[in-house]
Amino acid sequence: MPAELLSLVSELESNINQVVVGKAEVVRKCLVALLAGEHILLEDVPGVGKTLVGKALARSVAGDFCRLQFTPDLLPSDIVGSNIFNTKTNEFVYHSGPIFSNIVIADEINRSSPRTQSALLEAMSDGQVSVDGETHNLPRPFMVIATQNPFEFEGTYPLPESQLDRFLMRISMGYPDRSAERQILESHRSGEPVDELAPVVNCEQIAELQDRVRKIEVSESISEYLLDIVDGTRTSDDLEVGASTRAGLSLFRASQSMALLEGREFVVPDDVKQLAVPVLAHRVIPKGFLHAGQREAVESMVARIVDDITIPV
Repeated sequence: MPAELLSLVSELESNINQVVVGKAEVVRKCLVALLAGEHILLEDVPGVGKTLVGKALARSVAGDFCRLQFTPDLLPSDIVGSNIFNTKTNEFVYHSGPIFSNIVIADEINRSSPRTQSALLEAMSDGQVSVDGETHNLPRPFMVIATQNPFEFEGTYPLPESQLDRFLMRISMGYPDRSAERQILESHRSGEPVDELAPVVNCEQIAELQDRVRKIEVSESISEYLLDIVDGTRTSDDLEVGASTRAGLSLFRASQSMALLEGREFVVPDDVKQLAVPVLAHRVIPKGFLHAGQREAVESMVARIVDDITIPV
């Protein structure tokens, strides 16, 4: 792998870690999603840095980014744009919406109506939007970083499975340890460090890295190991619905992306194993009725399935 590409990845990760203190694993998974050309859902309580991660990643890439605050009255046209009648030319002219950015932060995505949430479906899966029968391509790279609070249900609309399936991973932030939190207090003494963050890569370089990810070698034994995990979710007594074919493809691509971040030209079993839970847990449906703590329970089920699969040597 060219040394300049490895240097770009390392510089990008270090730049984000300057302001996202004590969350190197979260930053690494966000970069996995970015280089895989996919999207990520950050799910946790308010105030732990979900939006900060998105802003730090967006500011580290020299491209367009926007932050959308999802509210109950947000309309699909507020996201994808609309056709507006031009009285001078007597024709409708398309005015693009904020979705036409390289990195989109969808803050509190579960506070908008299902109709508005569905406006993101085509954009996230196909990299395009359709308005009044016309298709408009989104820029490359394109990434949605969505956040939501899983413990607040009043005035929210849970994301349907079809929407969750468009996110490569669902991860939680968690609280920082004491030393990291002390460092956060010191760094915020005079302002927001993320506002001073400078871009270290451009969109063309990100696109080149994304193309490189697809060339990472995945051996037959690794593919079989991955398929064993996917099949394990389908035959599990704890799950009503197992992982889909798209879920398997997502785990495949995420593993390639992780290998590139580790500086390798090939995928190893550990790449698949450490990504299986964040990639698959939000795509399966457990048996019975789980409400509070559902995410943790499902993640534990998937983790047990992964642990039971024999690792290739």
